[in-house]
Amino acid sequence: MSIINYQLKKVVKHIVIWKLKEAAAGSDKASNAQLAKEKLEALNGKIPGLLKLEVGIDFMHGETSGDVVLYSELESKEALNVYIEHPLHKEAGKFIREVVSARTSADFVC
Repeated sequence: MSIINYQLKKVVKHIVIWKLKEAAAGSDKASNAQLAKEKLEALNGKIPGLLKLEVGIDFMHGETSGDVVLYSELESKEALNVYIEHPLHKEAGKFIREVVSARTSADFVC
């Protein structure tokens, strides 16, 4: 897809915010946040239809803050389904489910 087509085409935005356990999988929250970031960012370029994926770690540590946020862009709703079912995504998800205490997500097109 050319850069011009990418800019003109509406894409699916997939955002997830996780709250992490204080300790899990033998590590503390900060270590698990970093490992989750690495595992998720490793998906870039490996799943068809996934255009962009960024992961941030919260630095404010506020009462209502999430600990880790994923922002991704996909070509279509179908590409989102491919992403969700992809074996590499499922593998990253195993670790994340182990260290997460709460999850919130939103999917939209713009």
